[in-house]
Amino acid sequence: MITNVTSPNYGPRKSEEGKAPKIDMLVIHYTGMMPTIRARDWLCDPASQVSAHYLLGEDGTAWRMVSEKDRAWHAGVGYWRGCRDINSRSIGVELSNPGHDYGYRDFPEAQIESLIGLAQDIFTRHPIPAHNVVAHSDIATDRKIDPGERFPWA
Repeated sequence: MITNVTSPNYGPRKSEEGKAPKIDMLVIHYTGMMPTIRARDWLCDPASQVSAHYLLGEDGTAWRMVSEKDRAWHAGVGYWRGCRDINSRSIGVELSNPGHDYGYRDFPEAQIESLIGLAQDIFTRHPIPAHNVVAHSDIATDRKIDPGERFPWA
């Protein structure tokens, strides 16, 4: 079950050559803070100017903060396979984890199972190829390290 908690930090997806952009990327992040509620509040705070489509708690709890039809502000400046406006082409998922600065730890099984279920659901709506399921660090190599080496890609 996904709980809706609306973030004000989003906008319309930007068109490409007059066409609606296709959603063909899934970007995985970690929050870099604890507890999960603090991260949720930050992603919904207008002053933060950041958001994601989804947040997954360590216990697998899922929140939808931005509609998939909208452009969440999660990727920042980045680049992937010729694309610079990652936010307009992607769905962003934040995983609650304190991150490298605050006690980085393994991602719990319940959280990963929740992510797998969410990703499978997203793939039914958007044709996202495997090579476009990426880490935040893949698209912003000089400035981001999440979700990090403990994320179980396999």
